[in-house]
Amino acid sequence: MLRSSLFNALCLSLAMSSPLLAQEAPGEVGLLTLEAPGAAAPVAFDLDALKAMPVTEIETSTVWTDGVTRFTGVALSDLLADLGGEGTVIHAMARDGYTVEIPVSDAVPGGPIVAYEMDGAPLDADMMGPYWIIYPYDSDEAYRTEEIEARSIWQLARLTLAD
Repeated sequence: MLRSSLFNALCLSLAMSSPLLAQEAPGEVGLLTLEAPGAAAPVAFDLDALKAMPVTEIETSTVWTDGVTRFTGVALSDLLADLGGEGTVIHAMARDGYTVEIPVSDAVPGGPIVAYEMDGAPLDADMMGPYWIIYPYDSDEAYRTEEIEARSIWQLARLTLAD
C-alpha cells in the first residue's frame, strides 16, 4: 500500500514538474499551429514565418512583469485573416495542455497580439514563450480584467478556430 502511494506521488510530482513530457514531441517547441473548420490541414508557423508577417508592437504594463514592457509579435487579427477560417471562438492551447477560449471578437486591429519578443529579446520557451497572447492592457480599461488576464495564455502552441 505504501509502495503504491509513493509511486502515485512520484508520478504526480513528475507530471506537475514536467508537463511538457506528456504534451510535446521533440522539435515542436517554437511551432505555432493554427486550425480552422474546413481547412485542408492545420498550418504550422515557426518564428521566421511569424516574423515575416506584419509586425505589431504593444507597450503596456502587465500583472506578470515590472513596469511598462514592449512586446513584439503578430496581431491576432492578422493571424486569423491569414488562416482564412470562420468561427466565433478561438481555443488557445499552451505547450503544457492548458487551454482557454478567446472570442473571435477580441481579434481586432489594436487588440491582442501573439508576442514572440519582450523588450527586444525572444521570449524564453522555458518561461512565458516562445509565444504569449498579450492584450494592450494599458490602452483600455476593458483590457484590465481577470477575464482578459485569463485569455493571456503563455507558452502558446495551438490556436483552433471553432463555431
